[in-house]
Amino acid sequence: MGDLLITVAPTGAEAAKADCPQLPTTLEELVETAQRSEAAGAAMVHVHIRGEDHRPSLDGGRLRATVEALHEQTGLVVQLSTGGSVHDPLEERLKVLDAQPDSCSLTMGTTNFGDDVFLNPWPFVQDLYRLSQEREVVPEFELFDLGQVWALHRLLDRHGLPYGGRVHVDLVMGVPGGMPGTADALVASVAALPDAVTSWSATGIGRTTLPVALAALSKGGHLRVGMEDTLTLARGVPVEHNDQLVARAVELGRVAQREPMTPDEARALLGVRRSQV
Repeated sequence: MGDLLITVAPTGAEAAKADCPQLPTTLEELVETAQRSEAAGAAMVHVHIRGEDHRPSLDGGRLRATVEALHEQTGLVVQLSTGGSVHDPLEERLKVLDAQPDSCSLTMGTTNFGDDVFLNPWPFVQDLYRLSQEREVVPEFELFDLGQVWALHRLLDRHGLPYGGRVHVDLVMGVPGGMPGTADALVASVAALPDAVTSWSATGIGRTTLPVALAALSKGGHLRVGMEDTLTLARGVPVEHNDQLVARAVELGRVAQREPMTPDEARALLGVRRSQV
């Protein structure tokens, strides 16, 4: 039995294909990286899609085709980002659930994101949460700072549990403008989580990837890794494929005497319905 959920976030919306040719941006590349990441030990894939020009997209047809392809060609839990890029309008981000993913990200507040602003006003957060309940999509609550932990308390108190009855959180750490990627910040965030939380993972951006992963494992948390969050394995050593980051997470987990979950075990943990494919 596995007890470590490893999520792979292979693409994101920030890195440019021209600067990082190995970034998976086409559907074929995304399916291939998902298959290799699953073989390496991932159980869930966190998906951003790109258009023909390799730029971030929320095109409904592409989203549906991506979910279908990942369900047909992998066993992974498919989680779509509802964040898109920082420039996507709120109404387009709500339409992501039309693609019928297993799970979706749900960020609990507005965050300074480098030089940009990742906008998540409270009315939008509530609308997205209610829609996820109606569509039977399991949300992963993304928390970028301690204030968003308290926003999660408020949301659950007002609107109840998500579809599936489980509450899974991802601490996104090390974003310029969010909480730092440190053990102290992780411990403070975990201590403040609502009692309803049934599982949590952590993501360290850039050079905080390893410190955050080690702190999360020491506190019993799960891990998200991938080229959305870091493009290097070490200083001057670029990531060539997402499965390298997944394999490293598996290795770290085994040092902590934890084994990676299968996709079916992840579905049970998260309360995700089984794929019909």
